[in-house]
Amino acid sequence: MGRTHRSWRVGVAAVAATALAVLGAAPNALAVDTPEIVVADGVTQPVFGYSDAIRERLFIDSTFDSDGDGLRDIIAFDVMRPKATEDGLKVPVIMDASPYYTTLGRGNESELKVDLDGDGLLDKWPLWYDNYFVPRGYAVILLDMVGTGNSTGCPTTNANEDNLSAKQAINWLNGRATARNAAGEVVKADWHNGKSGMIGKSYDGSLAMATATTGVKGLTTIVPIGGPSEYYDYTRSNGVITRGNSYPSYLANIVTNPDRRDYCKPVRDQLALEDGDEHGDYTAFWNERSYVKKVKNQTASVFLVHGTNDDNVRADHFSKYWYALAEYDIPRKLWLNQTGHIDPFDFRRGEWVSTLHRWFDFWLHDIQNGIMDEPRADVERSANVFATYADWPVPGMTDTEVFFQPGTGGAGGLGLVPVAKPTTLSWQDSPTQSQNAMINNPDVPSPNKLAFLSEPLTAPLHISGTPRLKIRAAADKTSTHFGVILVDYGTDERVHHRGGNDGIITLTTEDCWGESSAVDDACYKHTQTRVWTADQELVTKGVHDAKNRQSIRNAVPLVPGQAYNYDFPLLPEDYVFKPGHRIGVIVVGSYPQYSSQADQNRANIDLALKTSRIVLPIVGGTAAAHAAGL
Repeated sequence: MGRTHRSWRVGVAAVAATALAVLGAAPNALAVDTPEIVVADGVTQPVFGYSDAIRERLFIDSTFDSDGDGLRDIIAFDVMRPKATEDGLKVPVIMDASPYYTTLGRGNESELKVDLDGDGLLDKWPLWYDNYFVPRGYAVILLDMVGTGNSTGCPTTNANEDNLSAKQAINWLNGRATARNAAGEVVKADWHNGKSGMIGKSYDGSLAMATATTGVKGLTTIVPIGGPSEYYDYTRSNGVITRGNSYPSYLANIVTNPDRRDYCKPVRDQLALEDGDEHGDYTAFWNERSYVKKVKNQTASVFLVHGTNDDNVRADHFSKYWYALAEYDIPRKLWLNQTGHIDPFDFRRGEWVSTLHRWFDFWLHDIQNGIMDEPRADVERSANVFATYADWPVPGMTDTEVFFQPGTGGAGGLGLVPVAKPTTLSWQDSPTQSQNAMINNPDVPSPNKLAFLSEPLTAPLHISGTPRLKIRAAADKTSTHFGVILVDYGTDERVHHRGGNDGIITLTTEDCWGESSAVDDACYKHTQTRVWTADQELVTKGVHDAKNRQSIRNAVPLVPGQAYNYDFPLLPEDYVFKPGHRIGVIVVGSYPQYSSQADQNRANIDLALKTSRIVLPIVGGTAAAHAAGL
């Protein structure tokens, strides 16, 4: 049991005995009211203690054996709940399942789990969820994914063993599994109200999606922040390897406790053997690591957060999952921001805490606060300026074909009708061409790219959704890559998400969110959005292996000189091109800054101009494009 458990019960018993002795009453003569949450101004209030909250560490036998030692893995998790749960208070759970609690840490300040006094219970809890939500009538669980922290086994990088780790705790909360404490005593969750939510950024977010798509009963809502939803897309893109050198094995090593890395090497070796780095195609290895394909099993609502400039977990992870949620009519809400791989606590802190609080109150405490009647999507339009929309993509969006036009000098044009005469443009693939060389100086002729520029826009043009490149091209080799970049050419103040900081600056001042104990405070450093004035902005991009033109499951070599149709998506975006700016489309072969293994064939490529175009998801469709001067 928790360190405060026995002392609290003894204290209550002593007070009750004294009162009965004074009053001369029988033990059953006094009725004690069951504690309840307090709601004011539409939200739960901090009426329960933090320092005296019950803290426990529990262990569950899983249903799997990730390390092949013949024993089922044991999943460990830490629980904090209000002391009032010992007197009848029923509370829901907010869970963050993670592989990072004893290695890389969580949050902008890389907080780790810490047991200062060695009693087997946490003294320092990463992140602010415990400080804020426990006093408001929630329990918080921080769960160690299989093979990490105090759990046994070995990480498998989003395979079934990782994916099922948190499900064990959800089953225990709902009476379908047995948990024990360090002494081996069975512990029941008789304080639980039957509802649980999961939250987490990055890997933690993927574990929330993984758990939800099992359809496990009792998981009511999830809040994934920048989490991979299709692990193939985390290391591949349309057949192109974007993270090579056995990345799943590499990541499994990173998250494993250092003293277990040698032990888990055989598991990592098997990951490296099966990941398909030699071809980059989609296989059963990646199907196991897909949550998009399993959304049909899901019942939990979703509050999804993602950065459109996230180059770690790219934006197609949110979009593919979001489209699947819409297909199956899962209740959902979305925040899109212009920073990179950043938690909303560090780019929109006050609004985030307030909105998340209301979200959990609605889904876990059944408080009717109207949050589901509000606009579904918040999109950052400029630094710290958000607009709300009824849905995403923004209603009124229509996929609109914008054709490539011949030009003079280094760049062609863009227009809403194809060219009348067949025309061929040519370039040579360059596996060493930098992204800056691709984007800069679009008017200057280059042998290694094609550039197409609109005239300066006469009205704003809003895209919302997933653009696609559709081209007809022939190469003189049996293999080549294709890359495409959508660029906004025009001077503006922009979120500066380049340079490794993902668009924020961490300051020295701090503020506090929730209650603190003597060893665990609720205070975190302020951040601010990093901005700069720049003449251009990379809006979105895409890559494609020409051998995977028919399917990402099968690579078919090209016949040199034969023209093929290619159709592949760019990363999703929600972006407004301003009047006076020019839209640029850059088409290349290899894209070294997007791929880890650029094609080395240096193919000469011919593009058929008449049938080649980019499809833009324009709000207002062709009429809006005409109005903007396309």
